[in-house]
Amino acid sequence: MSIADAAGAATAPADRPLADCLFRPRSVAIVGASGDPKKNNGRPQRYLSKHGYPGPVYPVNPAYETLLGVPCYPGLTAVGQPIDHALVMVPGPAVEAVIEDCIAAAIPCATIFTGGFAESGAEGAARQRRLVARAREGGLRLLGPNSLGVVNTHLPMTLSANAVLEREALPAGRFGLVSQSGSLIGALVSRGQARGIHFSTLVSVGNESDLSVGTVAGMMVDDPETDVVILFLETLRDRAALEAMAMKAQAAGKPVMAYVLGRSELGQSLAQSHTGALAGRTLAMDAFLRDLGILRVNLFESLIETPPLLAGRRAPGARRVAVVTTTGGGGAVVADHLGDKGLEVVSPPAPLRQALADQGLEIGDSRIVDLTMAGTREETVTTCLETLIDSPTVDAVVMVVGSSSEFHPELAVKPLTKWAKAAKPVVAFLFPNAERSLSLLAEAGIAAFRTPEACADALNAYLRWTPPRRRASVPLNAAARQELGRHGEAATLNERDALALFSALGVPVADCCSMAPEGPAPADIAYPVVAKILSPEIAHKSDLGGVAVNIANADALLAAARRIHDTVAAARPEARLDGILVQPMAQGLAEAIVGIHMDPLAGPIVMVGVGGLLAEVYQDLAIRLAPVDRDEALAMIREVKGLAPLFGARGHPKGDVEALARSVAALSALAADPGGAVLEAEINPLIVMGEGLGAVAVDGWARLAERARASG
Repeated sequence: MSIADAAGAATAPADRPLADCLFRPRSVAIVGASGDPKKNNGRPQRYLSKHGYPGPVYPVNPAYETLLGVPCYPGLTAVGQPIDHALVMVPGPAVEAVIEDCIAAAIPCATIFTGGFAESGAEGAARQRRLVARAREGGLRLLGPNSLGVVNTHLPMTLSANAVLEREALPAGRFGLVSQSGSLIGALVSRGQARGIHFSTLVSVGNESDLSVGTVAGMMVDDPETDVVILFLETLRDRAALEAMAMKAQAAGKPVMAYVLGRSELGQSLAQSHTGALAGRTLAMDAFLRDLGILRVNLFESLIETPPLLAGRRAPGARRVAVVTTTGGGGAVVADHLGDKGLEVVSPPAPLRQALADQGLEIGDSRIVDLTMAGTREETVTTCLETLIDSPTVDAVVMVVGSSSEFHPELAVKPLTKWAKAAKPVVAFLFPNAERSLSLLAEAGIAAFRTPEACADALNAYLRWTPPRRRASVPLNAAARQELGRHGEAATLNERDALALFSALGVPVADCCSMAPEGPAPADIAYPVVAKILSPEIAHKSDLGGVAVNIANADALLAAARRIHDTVAAARPEARLDGILVQPMAQGLAEAIVGIHMDPLAGPIVMVGVGGLLAEVYQDLAIRLAPVDRDEALAMIREVKGLAPLFGARGHPKGDVEALARSVAALSALAADPGGAVLEAEINPLIVMGEGLGAVAVDGWARLAERARASG
């Protein structure tokens, strides 16, 4: 039975899975279709015919009796045949009436091309909410508004107005794309075809009023014609759907990769803590995607060229790369970029040196296997790849090919094709502009790169790939809950109260006491001490002259207390000042900043980095989604370059990294609390002592959620 016959059969569209109606509809309708080829709504019907859609197409527009030789209908209910998928291209004010028509015609899904909804302001957002509410009530699922549609190259089905469909051929591929940018679909199809990389299904989600990125990507995971799912993200609208999709993808063995638009740190000014400012949008999104096992690439070229590297593969667990080159300069350029990403370019293993010596080639002490002087011979390339793939010290191989890739692909490029399904990935960087070789490798399933930057970006993403982590909500312990309950309507906690909260979580904190600016000085304190302004409204005390250190005696403390209070009161006359906090001076091997932050997009995050006054200057930090355990906290600490001396780097005495890791894990519980009582909290600094001597928080701050204040 043909797809056209199936569409006219007795089976109702509602009986079909949503993914089939969305990606593989047996029949489609175009509401607002036009006979003008210059208009957007004049394209989809023509594209469907041009690319060979096998099912019936029902144009709907009361202004026409026929369009492109087929009957045109005044409304969807007038069609009188089952319709799987409707593309809505009418002006904004008419969309709600069309949705009613879709429901009356029992259409299971509709793509709304029309814009002017949530992206246009409050009035548009209200109209979008009405659309979704009515659609759900009527059993209709929506893609968009503001969606450029759906393309399935295998059916084929091109229910889209994207002008890339003007091209004569639309080869079928194995890579699916879900994009928050409709125009990106055209760019990827065009650029991909230029290098022999093709797609299976491409979807523009628009405003995600109903069907979100995660929901659509989850359907692609189930698609037997898709091997890799690619996401183009501008924001996050439905974290839960993305999390569910990531778990499904892991179970199905299908890699998911993402490119995130917007690397600038928009919105940092909204965060009062160092943690919020340091985390920013980019790092928080990176932590979120990594936690889900979604590989993030940073270059647009990588978005196109990386999928063949991922297809059918899993994370290797290490970051060791071997570089083989037929051009010394090209190999050095790639190795330089790999090293810049923190990847280890490994030296040729002894078996490879011996095998090449047997062929009369000595490769010296270089970490790069340079075959330049040997000439480009197939048997030499094969020897290198066989040995490196078998080596336990290698996780991936980069083959850099020089001028022979442009003029003689049979020498060093064609031999690579047989390694497409090797146990370890073999990728290629072609130094010259070698279009024929790029296509040859793409057809074989070998990832081939035009630039060393994209090659390093892709390998870095692949070699830092981790499986998705199932995060559990962690209710706060009774002591921490009780501590929070003490503060009633407080919006923020001052340092004394924040440290008490951290202590209740299990973080060691410095002894402290408070005094009035005019005294008296505490009687039972050991000098030297540090004095700090105590205020819930001042997170960065040093900036305002609110800190004095190395105070030697009571008289000096009284003088410092008055000076601190007067200075801060003059700078911040509106701020509530609760007195002066006094602590014994503490010294250690390093200062760390540890913080949590409820990111509006990524969710609860925990951070550790180089602390002290220069935390924001260095921006040397590691971020994860909360909660983290001791092992994950240790991994975070190892990522912070400025904390490397704590591990004994370059002969430094070792610090108590175990104590630091325990504090990171303990504080992360604040962000993982299902009650969401704390929006931001940080310790800066947390002083790390020598190995086995512990770590102590000497400064802290926290901002509470409004509902926590209301219930306190």
